Amino acid sequence: MPLSASLANAPRSHGFLQRLVLTGLVFTLLVSCAASAQVDLRVDWSQLGIPTKTVITLQVVENPPLMRGSAIHDNAWKALRELQSDKTRLALWYPYPRLAVAELAPPTEYATSWDFSQIDPIVEDFFAATENRASVFTMSTIPTWMFKQADPGPVPPNPAEVMWGYEAGDELRDPSGKEVADYYARVAQWYTQGGFKDELGKTFASLHRYKIAYWEVLNEPEYEHALSIDTYIRLYDKVSAAVRQVSPETRFVGMSLAEPTRSPESFERFLNPANHAPGTPLDAISYHFYAVPEPGESDEVQQYTFFTRADAFLNSVRYIESIRKRLSPGTETQINEVGCIAAGDLGQGPDSMTRVPSAQYWSLCGAMFAYLYAGLAEQGIDAVGASQLVGYPTQFPSVSLLDWNTGLPNARYRVLELLHKNFGPGDRPVKVSYKSSDVFVAAYVSGTGEKKILLVNKRNHDAVVQLAGLSGATEEDVDVRTGGGTIASRRLNADQVSLGPFAVSVVTLPPAAQ
Repeated sequence: MPLSASLANAPRSHGFLQRLVLTGLVFTLLVSCAASAQVDLRVDWSQLGIPTKTVITLQVVENPPLMRGSAIHDNAWKALRELQSDKTRLALWYPYPRLAVAELAPPTEYATSWDFSQIDPIVEDFFAATENRASVFTMSTIPTWMFKQADPGPVPPNPAEVMWGYEAGDELRDPSGKEVADYYARVAQWYTQGGFKDELGKTFASLHRYKIAYWEVLNEPEYEHALSIDTYIRLYDKVSAAVRQVSPETRFVGMSLAEPTRSPESFERFLNPANHAPGTPLDAISYHFYAVPEPGESDEVQQYTFFTRADAFLNSVRYIESIRKRLSPGTETQINEVGCIAAGDLGQGPDSMTRVPSAQYWSLCGAMFAYLYAGLAEQGIDAVGASQLVGYPTQFPSVSLLDWNTGLPNARYRVLELLHKNFGPGDRPVKVSYKSSDVFVAAYVSGTGEKKILLVNKRNHDAVVQLAGLSGATEEDVDVRTGGGTIASRRLNADQVSLGPFAVSVVTLPPAAQ
């Protein structure tokens, strides 16, 4: 029964009023206590774990805001360039067919439809921004004409016009996979060898000589065309063999599952070399994670939902890693889409185009990413990639790392920047002791010997962490108050750190304490 109804029906005695006042006082004290958390931390810097190998990175999905001439083009690519991340993933994906598919119509006996004119500028800007650092390339959309009885309708002439219905069909017209593999071999030749000959023997020349470190075969195949794992394995084997003939130094990423927890048998099948053609490389697997709240959840509730989902995912990763280590221990694991999606942003309908997430949402997502990074680094994951550089209305705006109106960072990007600046392969985790369900702590000694502490406030209230020896340390942090602004930096003048709501803080101990 609502409290107001209880009060309306209660007797108005002096004792009742006294109890009501006392109850209110206790309630006020409880709220006051809940409004901040105090954590006593101990770090044993002599207890060093196995060095991490996790690369902190992100994915870039092609879309109109990244096209030349866009109002945010320069800011968006500048943000990627300044991050200087390795294993950055470029995903050319189907909602904008002219930006993702190089052969939109099947070849005839007279002509082919090869056209990279809309795709190339984004690819060129990506490689310029990543400065040829090792990256992951996936031109994930198979031309729809390669599927039986698949007619998505005419592709809009405007490359910036979204077409969610382009992905159609679930049965390849060439079940051997050779037609798909030949398509990707020509794409690889275009970007690594300066061109190719089409199906009719006509030469298409490019100026590209990119080095593609990793080629990811397709994207979320259990959803896109609903491919069975055996069909996917057949395609992976064919595509990797065809691309490797063109680019022998390229390594390959397989699976790219949207919901890995729903198909553990897929890992058993894919990671078993006996299920592949002889000589097929199993260089890396990939899969994704997004925290999605229940419809109607308030901001206050989401802070619990997101971290609960994160914990469940970390448990799933442990299970998947046990399969990988048993069947193919030399295979990398790249979790290359990590993020949050607002409940109203799943259908890509009008609601996703009008409801802008709150500042709290972006900071909560950033805090969750930092928390997941630490948990995944502990498990030896090779790459953790935030999703995605730019989302905007018509393509998951609630997943964006940048403001789609300005191209400037939001709090999620700033957290990614903070983590990338301070942590990476070679860090050695250190034993920490504390008691808190609100604050997460991890500590590391870097390869250069620096001592760093990662603090994540999982809640929408302030917190204080106490540790002897913090005075004089440098703290950098991102929280609701800093948002997408410059990362805050300060020198601590006491043995404690004050954390704002959803703060992600990195404390670097002073040289004397190193």
